[in-house]
Amino acid sequence: MNTQVTETIGFDLGHGETALAKAKVDSIETPDMLEVNNKKIQITAIGWHPELGVLVGDQALIQAGVDRLQIGFKEKPNNSPNYRKTMRSFVEAYYTLLKESKQIEGGVNSQFYVGCPSGWSPTERQEYQSLLKESGIPLISVVPESRAAFMQAKEGGKLGFNELKSTVLIVDIGSSTTDFTLVKSLYEMPLDFGQNTLGASLIDRAILARTLAEHQEGEFLKEVFEEYPHHRYRCEIQCRKVKEDYFSNEQLYASSGAFARGFEFITPQIHFIPQVNKEIMAEIINQPLPELNNKSWAQAFRESVIEAKQELANQGIIPKVVLMTGGASRMKFTRDICAEIFPEPDTNVRPDPEPERCIALGLSRVGRWDLRAAGFKEELNQLCESPTLKELISKHIPDLITLLNQPLADALIENAVKPVLKEWQSNKIRTLADLQKEMEKRAEQWLKSDRAQQIINTQCITWFNRKIQPDLATETDPICQRYQISKSSLRFEEGIDPAIVNPNLNLGDDILAVVVSFIINLIIAGGTIGSLLTLILTGHFILPILLVYGAAVLGEGVRLNRERLEEILRTKLDIPGWIRFFAVGEKKIDQMCKEMKPDLSENLRKKMLENQGAFDDLINKVVQQLKKALYAKAEEAVILIQ
Repeated sequence: MNTQVTETIGFDLGHGETALAKAKVDSIETPDMLEVNNKKIQITAIGWHPELGVLVGDQALIQAGVDRLQIGFKEKPNNSPNYRKTMRSFVEAYYTLLKESKQIEGGVNSQFYVGCPSGWSPTERQEYQSLLKESGIPLISVVPESRAAFMQAKEGGKLGFNELKSTVLIVDIGSSTTDFTLVKSLYEMPLDFGQNTLGASLIDRAILARTLAEHQEGEFLKEVFEEYPHHRYRCEIQCRKVKEDYFSNEQLYASSGAFARGFEFITPQIHFIPQVNKEIMAEIINQPLPELNNKSWAQAFRESVIEAKQELANQGIIPKVVLMTGGASRMKFTRDICAEIFPEPDTNVRPDPEPERCIALGLSRVGRWDLRAAGFKEELNQLCESPTLKELISKHIPDLITLLNQPLADALIENAVKPVLKEWQSNKIRTLADLQKEMEKRAEQWLKSDRAQQIINTQCITWFNRKIQPDLATETDPICQRYQISKSSLRFEEGIDPAIVNPNLNLGDDILAVVVSFIINLIIAGGTIGSLLTLILTGHFILPILLVYGAAVLGEGVRLNRERLEEILRTKLDIPGWIRFFAVGEKKIDQMCKEMKPDLSENLRKKMLENQGAFDDLINKVVQQLKKALYAKAEEAVILIQ
């Protein structure tokens, strides 16, 4: 995070209006709207005065002596010298006025975020950003206006957490374009419908054309507009104000005798007075327009909304919310069309209550969020790349061993040792050497079974929740606290079972795979079953079998020492079934297994503790999965940062 930046400035340089807002980076308070010429929102206009220099906003419109005036000049970057000079001069004038009024710090302390239509390509955004930097602002970035609208809705409490994680379709109806953008978890995906000329300024021009057509001096006015463009601009602004007045108070102009009117002085004898009411506006929005391939504004908007819905349907998406913004979203018929095409309860259509402020406030929030989110991710990355996680996990490996050895020993006795002893007793297994092989085979089969995996998984989850999670929280909680989000944002408080908590966290599976492999190696290759069989022989088999079988049967010349007896019993002797049944009955097997459990448990514990190095693979895998899980949680957590 750039530590020099103390404030982010949202610069909504619109085709029709311009507004700015400021947010403090170290605060989560609502951004402040800034004022230029004592107004928070004003017409996007620039004029050149021979004595006063560059004037912007309303001053450019009303100041006598302005010899050149331009409005509605925002467009995709191009190489026109007039366009580039206009953009540079406009932005530079705003920057100077803000610094002079002490509303911003300026320099490297103020990071500007300027909006652009979401349909602009990355190359066009970069070219636009390069052009704006020529105005002298040191730190300036260009971001989609749709993202600003989403951020304003998020931080203004208009979207819940589930809606933030779901899909939101933003319909931004501006003066020059109407943009459709799908946003999911802060990632915007513009919906491209080709050339987009569906801007509300077309309605302004239609009112202008209608007024001229009905004006007694219409032809004269056309000549004035041709020779003195600033008169046309002022008249067009009056048409814009009439449109806004009408759509803000439609009920007042429902009757044929009530009109929303504007006024522009041309000469002492000639005035330009645009007017609309319900009947006139209905004609205007439904008349064919050459800019829209002879479709009406209302028809073109409806078709665009339908196309957006179809494009989303092709991706299997039904947006949870349709968020409408842009000054022209105040036009009720646009809200009605969206609500008709995206009906409840599947989708909730929500117009922004203050569309003229929305983008400026949202841009300042986007800037603050970008800086704070980058700092948050950097701190988490430093934690993940440090030795801390590996040290934390390594420290608790003995605890994992303790949790595993007892249930594993009990389960191995019940599922591998006891059933195989009973098969030997019933004469299904010939020698004790065969008995050992079968025990090892059964042990391996059981350890790979779903039930064994469930036992191991349960113990691993218990280990993570009791040992790893508390220590991990001591590392992540301070990060959350610094960025004023809930500590639970980076915790796995409900456990690590991926079926319950987070599909991105597969610790249980990875621990399971390594532990199963390790346990099998201990039991089979490590000789645990062989040691167990020796215990059985010395403690339970030799004396009873000798008493029944008789020493002479063992073969001529055999010396009856314990080692020789064990070897013969293990590898050569196929004891008759009646002797097996007599020497090792059902109760004897149960007693033997009961006595073996603590020995096997202790044997497993010692072998695992003696071979902790074998857990290195486990530790590394847990570290990698934990990093992955933390990064996944961080992606969700950044949504909560303000």
